[in-house]
Amino acid sequence: MRNLFISLVVSCLTLAACKPKYKNPHVVIETRDGDIEIELYPDKAPKTVAAFLSYVDSGLYKNTSFYRVLTDDNQPSNAPKSNLIQGGLWRTNHTKAGSLPGIPHETTQQTGIQHLNGTVSLARTTPGSGTTEFFICVGDQPGFNYGGANNDDGQGYAAFGRVVKGMKVVKAVYNRPEDDQYFKPVVSIYNITRL
Repeated sequence: MRNLFISLVVSCLTLAACKPKYKNPHVVIETRDGDIEIELYPDKAPKTVAAFLSYVDSGLYKNTSFYRVLTDDNQPSNAPKSNLIQGGLWRTNHTKAGSLPGIPHETTQQTGIQHLNGTVSLARTTPGSGTTEFFICVGDQPGFNYGGANNDDGQGYAAFGRVVKGMKVVKAVYNRPEDDQYFKPVVSIYNITRL
């Protein structure tokens, strides 16, 4: 009887250990200022999340950086304002970043993920051109949503996750010295890994 009880307890503990920690995938961005934990939404933005996780799993984000910041003070006075930090491979491995195929554009109209404080979104030039570069919203950024004022094409950006821990780190990065929208020096991303 005692052996049966021990066997049941071990089985329950094994099942609990195998159960996923989160309903949605989580990743951590390791920076010199601390860690930023992000929850991803594959049910809402499946193509963007799948591509991002493939980059994470292949180690593409190892030794990359946050390199760009947008503040109210470093944008033209006649442009719609936005606040964010942007990172990825662009400054550390531009050739690799430029060689990847674009991810099909998933608009906020399709996904329902709005650009609120802490939202993580895919940087791009034209719809479907985004790859490894991403940004984190600092404050609500409705101009990045479908139909918003921050894109001439009206398609907005492809939001695919949100910061669930580490907004203090995001703000610390946001407040680092910059020159003409670029951090001086860049803020190191040691790696991005799954939790």
